Formats: sequence, structure tokens, C-alpha cells
Amino acid sequence: MKINVAVLFGGKSVEHEISVISALQAMEHLNRQTYEVIPVYITKQGKLYTGEALMNIENFKDLPKLLKSCRQVILTNENDRVVMQEYPPKFRLKQKSTVIDVALPIVHGTNVEDGALQGYLRTLGVPFAGCDVLASAVGMDKHVAKLVFRDAGIPVLDCRCFLRSSYQAEEAAVVEAAEEAFSYPVIVKPVNLGSSVGITKAKNRQELEEALDLAFRFASKVLVERAIENLREINCAVLGDIYEAEASECEEPLNATDILSYEDKYMAGGKGAKGQGSKGMASLARKIPADLSPELREEIRVMAVKAFQALGGNGVARIDFMIDTAQDKVYLNEINTIPGSLGFYLWKPVGISYPQLLDRLIKLALKRNREEQEIVYSFDTNVLEGCSLGGSKAGKLKV
Repeated sequence: MKINVAVLFGGKSVEHEISVISALQAMEHLNRQTYEVIPVYITKQGKLYTGEALMNIENFKDLPKLLKSCRQVILTNENDRVVMQEYPPKFRLKQKSTVIDVALPIVHGTNVEDGALQGYLRTLGVPFAGCDVLASAVGMDKHVAKLVFRDAGIPVLDCRCFLRSSYQAEEAAVVEAAEEAFSYPVIVKPVNLGSSVGITKAKNRQELEEALDLAFRFASKVLVERAIENLREINCAVLGDIYEAEASECEEPLNATDILSYEDKYMAGGKGAKGQGSKGMASLARKIPADLSPELREEIRVMAVKAFQALGGNGVARIDFMIDTAQDKVYLNEINTIPGSLGFYLWKPVGISYPQLLDRLIKLALKRNREEQEIVYSFDTNVLEGCSLGGSKAGKLKV
């Protein structure tokens, strides 16, 4: 019997469209002899739709037409099984439903990758691939993640964080605090976004003010750190869990002498590539394997696994590193708990195909679910039998 895999993608996120690309890539490579693939598209309004038409990227060019050809659904728990049902229900004797054995979230950005969707799936009781609620939330917050990595002995750049409320109240004080902490140039980034959205390099005060204005459009908390001027960016993925994990090959984006923009990452290789479509992160110009000494390659791969397990990671994640070539020092930049294209292109050089990667993700999800079933989360108690609120509005508790 096939395993029913619900592939969830989309959501209320600035990386919504990138999620669609990543998910369609994955659905194309899932083993159909083992898995029954069920696409579940999450609109930017939070509605869920399913249908075969969701597996063709051409259909997303006319979203209203696409959704009319699909069925709106909800997920619910019935008799300890999670089922997908049509919504609103049709007036008929028996409501059509589909059992979901495991969920494969392929989502990017806030409201979906940050633990929100993972918490929803956990509450439903469906096994799901990837990081759990805490690791997802921490991984999305660049500042909190830095604290976790630093505590684990992993080198990260110092940073300062500022709140939108503080910036709105006294803009000059925030700018001065950033200048006091770091000399120019600096990097300004929203604390909880990916895909380089809202990230700017500032070389002077005017550019810093513009960068802060932009970043605060996308987040309520913004991070400022020094910019590495002699920069090499190296990325490495990790697959596994807190008990056992392995690192992929390392890559070097070929145009990463400065910040990689959203267009660099996703618009078929960068500016001027409009009309060519997108293959997600797989379209980025890169060198695999990266031109590294054996010692430096191993240092980065070991650090990647250490960071992944320090976070409590599960499934596959991509860890991005920065090399300050002037100081010959490696820093961990950030972790992507659900990387674009699931980082599949990093695994082929070490002998793991995309279908094998997806199979490992699903097996890890089911393994975690089996482990969690051995933990006691509730127990029978009669504490409410003798409990009375006393009949008053104040609700005095009597036991």
C-alpha cells in the first residue's frame, strides 16, 4: 500500500512563489511507486486547495482559474488519523475524505517556515518532515539563532538588533547606535526573512537610513552587522536529526562577492533573465564542489553538522557560511531549515539523488513520530471533579 504524502506549499509569505517552485520540483521527483502524492496549496489568505492541476507550474500564471479547477479542503483529526476533507462540505450522504499519512512542508519564510505551520501539523497529530516547532522558530530568527550557535562554540558575526517601535520613535538614535557599534560598510537585514528580501549593504549614513526603512517594511525587528568586504560565501547542507546527521558537498555561488539578491537566487540566474522561467535555487550560478582546501572543506562540513544538531534540526537544512579572506576566518551566516529547492543539488555529488533525499526526509518524519508516541503527554486525572468556580463572575477556584 502506498504512503499518502501531503506536500504543503505556498502560504502567507514573501517567499510564496519560491515555495511553489520548490514544491513542484519535489513532487516531480517523489517515487510514485511508494508514495501517493497529494498537493496541498496554501493561498496567501491561508486557504487550502488540492487538485492535479496544482502540479503544473504553467497553471499558476492564472491563479483564480487554477483555484476554480481545484477543491478547497481542510485537515482534521478523526479517530487518531488525519484526513483531508472538502470544504465547505457538500450535502451528500458520505463526505469524501483522504487519509494523510505524512506531511511534507515545502514552504519558505514567515508564517510557514518559522514554526507556525509546524505547530499546526503537530496539533493535528500528523507526522511531518523537517524541523520541529522550536528549531523552525529559532532558525528563522537570525538573532536568536546566532545566540544558539555562539553558545555551541560556532563563530558568528556580532550584531545589533533594533525594533520598529524604537525606530519610529527616534530614528536618529537607532542610526547612531548602529554607527557606534560598527564602522561602515554594514549589512542591514530583517531578522526573520529569507531569499535576501529586504537585505541591503550600507556604505554611509544615508544608505543606512534607506536600508533601515526598507528592512522595517518587512519585519518588526531588524539586525545590523558589519559587512565582510573580502567575502567568499560557502553553502553546505545537512541531512539527518540530532542523533545522526551528515553533510553534503560544499558550493560557492559564483557572484557572491556581495549580497546575493532575490533576482540572483531565483530569476533564472539573475538580472536580464526574464522570460526564461525559474528552477529555484538550482538555477543560481555556482561552483560545486567549491574550490576549498581539503582541510577547509572538512572544517565547514563539520561546523554545518554541529550547527544543525545544536539547533535540534531534523530533515534537511542548508547552512550558509562566510569566509573573511582578509582574516582567513569562517563565520556561520544563517541556517535555512527548509532550503530553496531543498538543496537537492548539493547531495548528488555525495551520491544521494533527489528521490533518495525525499525518501530520507519522509523516513525521518515517521521515525520522529514513532519516538514521540513513546512519550507521555497526558494522563487521566480527577482534579476537575472537586473543582468549583463558586458561581461568581470573579470565578474563585475551590478545590
